[in-house]
Amino acid sequence: MSVSQTPLRVLIAEDEALIRLGLKEMLEEEGYSVVGEAADGQQAVDLAVSLRPDLVILDVKMPVLDGISAAEQVAADQIAPVVILTAFSQRELVERARDAGAMAYLVKPFTKADLVPAIEIAVSRFQEVTALAGEVGTLKERLEVRKLLDRAKGKLQTEQGMSEPDAFRWIQKTSMDQRLAMRAVAERVLEGSMTPGGATNNGGAGSPDAAGGAGAAKPDSGA
Repeated sequence: MSVSQTPLRVLIAEDEALIRLGLKEMLEEEGYSVVGEAADGQQAVDLAVSLRPDLVILDVKMPVLDGISAAEQVAADQIAPVVILTAFSQRELVERARDAGAMAYLVKPFTKADLVPAIEIAVSRFQEVTALAGEVGTLKERLEVRKLLDRAKGKLQTEQGMSEPDAFRWIQKTSMDQRLAMRAVAERVLEGSMTPGGATNNGGAGSPDAAGGAGAAKPDSGA
C-alpha cells in the first residue's frame, strides 16, 4: 500500500465521538497517521491551516460550520484533498460537496474496504487539481476544468479500459508532449479527435470550445 513508506497525515472532523474514534482506528489500522481531530467544521478548518495535513476527512453535518462549507475553505487554500462523510447519497448533496472542492465521498456506514479506495481517489484527484493550478487561476475555473477532465477520463475508462489515475496521467503527458492545455486535450478526447495510440486529428484545434457540452460518460463520483 502507498502509505507504507510515508504514512499520510490525516485530519478527521466528525461531531459524533464514537464515529470519530472508529474512523481513527480504521485509518491507523491501514497505516495512516491521524494528526488531528475536530468536532466541528470551524475547528477542522483551523486545524487544517495549522497542521497542513495530507488529507482531510469531514462529516457533512457538523455544528458551527458544516462539512461542505469547511471543505470549500480547505479547497480554496489548496491545503489538502477532502473526503466528505455523509449519511445520505442524494445526487444533490454529492454535487454540492463536489462543487465545494471535495475530491471523494463516503456514505455511512462504511468499512475499511470503502475507506481506502475513497482516500486513494481523493489524493489522485487532488494531484490533478494541483497540476491544473498552473493552467487556470480561480477555484471556480479549476472546478469547471476538473468536471471536463472527469468526463474525458470517464470516456477513456469506458472505451480504453484505463483506470482513472492512468487516464489522467495520459491526459497530462499528452498535454506536455503536444504543448496543449489539459483542458484542450480533454475536449479533443470528448470530441473523438484524440485517443491513446491513435493518430491525433488536429482538425478540431481551431474550436477549443466545441466539446464543452458533449454528453460523455459520467465521471466516477467517489468511492
